[in-house]
Amino acid sequence: MTTTTRSPRHRKPAVARASRLVGTGTMIRLALRRDRFRLPAWIAAHGLLVVYIGSALPQLAPTKEDLAGISSLLSQPVGRMFTGPAFGMDDVTYERFFAAGYVPYLFILAALMNIMLVIRHTRKEEQTGRAELIRASVTGRHTALTAALIVALLANIAAAALVIVLAVMLEYALVGSMLVGFATGLTGLAFAGVAAITAQLSEFSRSATGMAGAVLGVAFVLRALGDMVAVGGSALSWASPLGWAAQTAPYVEDRWIPLVLLAGFAAVTITAGFVLQRRRDFGASLIPPRPGPAHAAASLGHPLGLAYRLQRGGMLGWGSAILILGVINGLFTQAMLDAGEDMPPQLSAVFGSEQLLDGYVGFLGGFTGIFIAAYVVYAMQTLKSEEDAGRADTVLATAVSRMGWLSTHVVVIALGSVVITAVTGLSTGLGAATVTGEWELVGSLFLAHFAVVAAPLTVLGLCAALFGLVPRVVAPVGWLLVALIGIVELFGDLLDLPEWLRTLSPLWHLASVPVEGFETMPMMVLLGATLVLLAVGLAAFRRRQVNVV
Repeated sequence: MTTTTRSPRHRKPAVARASRLVGTGTMIRLALRRDRFRLPAWIAAHGLLVVYIGSALPQLAPTKEDLAGISSLLSQPVGRMFTGPAFGMDDVTYERFFAAGYVPYLFILAALMNIMLVIRHTRKEEQTGRAELIRASVTGRHTALTAALIVALLANIAAAALVIVLAVMLEYALVGSMLVGFATGLTGLAFAGVAAITAQLSEFSRSATGMAGAVLGVAFVLRALGDMVAVGGSALSWASPLGWAAQTAPYVEDRWIPLVLLAGFAAVTITAGFVLQRRRDFGASLIPPRPGPAHAAASLGHPLGLAYRLQRGGMLGWGSAILILGVINGLFTQAMLDAGEDMPPQLSAVFGSEQLLDGYVGFLGGFTGIFIAAYVVYAMQTLKSEEDAGRADTVLATAVSRMGWLSTHVVVIALGSVVITAVTGLSTGLGAATVTGEWELVGSLFLAHFAVVAAPLTVLGLCAALFGLVPRVVAPVGWLLVALIGIVELFGDLLDLPEWLRTLSPLWHLASVPVEGFETMPMMVLLGATLVLLAVGLAAFRRRQVNVV
């Protein structure tokens, strides 16, 4: 008699699958420990947006007639491009205005949070070599990606719950509030899946983040073009994950089906991320880095040329995004003027002038200044990355001095800020002049942008000083200052912020042209402060050890 026994090899796949996730719990705790400040800040930002809009709308439009007057901003094609399909604007309420005008930005905020989270805990860890040390311990092949996605899931659940609770506290309808919260969380999870894919495609975290950001940008453009066609969107709106989230139509039609599409998209992209990870070597990428030329350009032999090469990608990326936003803002001018007669007087607090056109021109200058300041902080983080990766040591081992290395980067970032400001000002003016026929707006908008260029340069000086003194705080302090500038510029008058808080924003000290006359003295004071801060940073960088502080 013979017996048949099951070969042990049939049990290996199950064992192998289990081993790929070994240590996931520990990695989750590590990720939560490392993000103990960053994640709560992202989640709180979702809640702050809900609370602010909920409290600001009754002040902007105390009556239903006032609210109906400003709702035309959202129902026009340009307004729908900015926000969404404008459901319910024919019988507008506070909750419907909130959903139509501001909820889409909750979706974008959630997408950005998840893209950065997943890339930070996967590709960036491999790029810096920390993942290799962890893999040398008892961890599996898919442990890091699984842990990052679970942390993303927890963050999305927390953000969704916070949005729902705060919306209900504002006395918004429960079902609509649940749709807003679920759509926010599922949109975040969908782009966590996108980031899981791009983390496998590129060998560098910045490129992986850029590709995921490009997907988000395409999703926004598809949604914007689709919603411009008609109120309620069009077929093109359904080609975008952001469009699916907007098509839930909270507080109006309360659709649940688009959430199924978001959940399915998240499942597919997350699965694809794991499949692609199995097909590549650890530390490598599916798209191999492009080999460089056999001989370096002559400009790279000079610190200034090297600084420009390192900063070029960020400059072009941020510059293009700011330029596009400026053109859209300019094209929105006529829609703003058309709705001006029906707008409540409280809206003038946002623009700082009862003259709507002048106020809007001045507002656009300051609005662009906020994004230029954000670009400056992003660009200064390149220096910290170069130092952490050890590439700065290699450059400083040559005849390049520390002051020369730092100052050339600062010069390139400063020139980039000025160029982006000037080009955006002109392009915004051309957009506004095209739709209004008033070509003097080109000069007005250029001056409005130029009048505030000293504010982002002051942020640059502060970041340079911090880099010389305590480089690890450049990013948190820099982004905190950008957030402060944005709050003071956008909501200072509306929220009646105290003067001591406003003075902390360099943008507050500059004139809002053409609402106010251009003043040279505040600009000179800020530029002088920038030079002092730069001198402090250069002196401190000469004295501290590299890769220690």
